[in-house]
Amino acid sequence: CKCNFISFIFLSLGTGSNILSALQDLFWLLKSKVEKQLQIISVLQWVLTFLVMGIACTLILMYILCTDCWAIAALYLAWLVFDWNTPKKGGRRSQWVRNWAIWRYFRDYFPIRLVKTHNLLTTRNYIFGYHPHGIMGLGAFCNFSTEATGVSQKFPGIRPYLATLAGNFRMPILRDYLMSGGICPVNRDSIDYILSKNGSGNAIIIVVGGAAESLNCTPGKNSVTLRNRKGFVKLALRHGADLVPVYSFGENEVYQQVIFEEGSWGRWVQKKFQKHIGFAPCIFHGRGLFSSNTWGLLPYSKPITTVVGEPITIPKIDNPSQKEVDFYHSIYVDALIKLFDKYKSKFGLPETEVLEVN
Repeated sequence: CKCNFISFIFLSLGTGSNILSALQDLFWLLKSKVEKQLQIISVLQWVLTFLVMGIACTLILMYILCTDCWAIAALYLAWLVFDWNTPKKGGRRSQWVRNWAIWRYFRDYFPIRLVKTHNLLTTRNYIFGYHPHGIMGLGAFCNFSTEATGVSQKFPGIRPYLATLAGNFRMPILRDYLMSGGICPVNRDSIDYILSKNGSGNAIIIVVGGAAESLNCTPGKNSVTLRNRKGFVKLALRHGADLVPVYSFGENEVYQQVIFEEGSWGRWVQKKFQKHIGFAPCIFHGRGLFSSNTWGLLPYSKPITTVVGEPITIPKIDNPSQKEVDFYHSIYVDALIKLFDKYKSKFGLPETEVLEVN
């Protein structure tokens, strides 16, 4: 490393560059390296949050209860009981947390982009259908739970709420961290509250394919689990909330996953977890912490581009029939396919690529 540094200085001077120019170039190289390390740290903290923060905080809280500092844990538990229903009532978002610099490093690691195609009226409420799930929904988190890609500037007056598993909000500390980013439980109570008692200009982002879709995500594959996912359409009809198709190009490219075939023991275990716990354990890997040539938990730095499509106007029907749900669901599926076809070539896919709808 020292030899490289000395060689760099002598090379710069030997080619006629002055010392100031050499130092400026060296500073740029060092700054670039520091920024890359900060990007890695920012992504790593989110991966660890996604995987272990809830369990870790629960165990730490239980441990503190058994120490001389038990009063601190007891006070937090008392607050937890008092605050239990807050996630169901829109949560407690923090613009300060959403604007942390760490999220900009997170964005630049891949990088992640948010593409707006149409304006959204602040007099309406919306349900965004986000596709595909990927392993961790990295594009959904960065675009809608932080301000790193400028969602508030691109859609002024719209408050995004990313919906995720309700079980996450039973975990101490994790629940507060999630709420600070505008994340809410993906259950009927929470969605009903936001769409009926929180005014207008709300946008709930639902990863429609959920855990079932995550089991099939792999690089080079563009498929969504949607044919029999109609609950979000029924919710939209009950509240008169417009549906917005969203496709994230590159979401499936950042991790490699072991795909178990239907009927195998591995898929049986995954489906049992999905049915009883709400998520499906995936066997996946990304790159290592110190090298992209080794395996690890860090996602590969592949670009993710999230395209927000044109809103579909939905009427308010208190008790929609199955026929009405099916009708608007078919319109939504067609709109998602058209969105994919329109932008696929712009983001690295061949014109022959077809979106597989399962």
